[in-house]
Amino acid sequence: MDTVIETRGLTKTYGTVKALDGLDLSIPRGGVYGVLGPNGAGKSTLFRTLLGLIRPTEGEATVMGGRIGDPAAMRRMGSMIETPRFPPFLTARQVLEWLGRAHGGVTSADIAAWLERVGLSEAADRRVRGFSVGMLQRLGVAAALMTRPDLVILDEPTSGMDPPGIQEMRALIRSLADNDGVTVILASHQLQEVQRVCDRVAIFNRGKVAAEGRVSDLIAAGEQLRLSVTPLAQALAVLGDRARLDGDAVTAAIARTEAPAAIRALVEAGVEIEEARWVGADLEAVFMTETGWTGVKEASHAG
Repeated sequence: MDTVIETRGLTKTYGTVKALDGLDLSIPRGGVYGVLGPNGAGKSTLFRTLLGLIRPTEGEATVMGGRIGDPAAMRRMGSMIETPRFPPFLTARQVLEWLGRAHGGVTSADIAAWLERVGLSEAADRRVRGFSVGMLQRLGVAAALMTRPDLVILDEPTSGMDPPGIQEMRALIRSLADNDGVTVILASHQLQEVQRVCDRVAIFNRGKVAAEGRVSDLIAAGEQLRLSVTPLAQALAVLGDRARLDGDAVTAAIARTEAPAAIRALVEAGVEIEEARWVGADLEAVFMTETGWTGVKEASHAG
């Protein structure tokens, strides 16, 4: 597998706290890759390490085939980490011109095209001091992309956006991967959006990868078979600890390949099956399972 990022034993310690704890991760080239996790899981620390903003305590990492901080590799990257900040007296166009001069090779036509692509053409000549958080996010994305990188890291790019803006950003991210050939690494707490836009995800917890894989595979692994049966007690006895009572039905955590044998065992035990259907999981359910968090905990750590 051709990769854009490889980490081996990557560790970052702050006093007694391990923000990254021996992290092993391979991110493939192409597509949209989601990095998920509760606050404090190590996502931002990973991004800052990859961008050379902080040094790891232990371990190693390569980005675009080069070591962290390699100038040739860094010039092929773009990034937006958290809510961007720009000189408030500049207009959106002037911000990109200023950053473009620092990088080199960015034309006025490039700037106009990216302002259009992130939906800021009408606000291009307004000072950014009056921009909403969502508009600043759009400008930050344009700044990350105007150098036409091969790899871009976007940390919470839809923060502060309304639903139409989120939909537009989702379409832009997919078009970057599908039409421009950019590898997009996306961090977001909006799990439904991640499920819609990402090809693969890594779920972080306490500085380590708790789960990694294609979104479709992770969701499929969380599916359960829901059975409307009588008697319930007999069905639970046959299915054992894989099953639990779900109202007036039974749900069983079994793989699809195991379902025919399970149904056959139920019938042979005299259980009447009125209905059997798969109940699909979603990325939120997978996230909660892998991180061991509840909705109450997540709400208390939000922001």
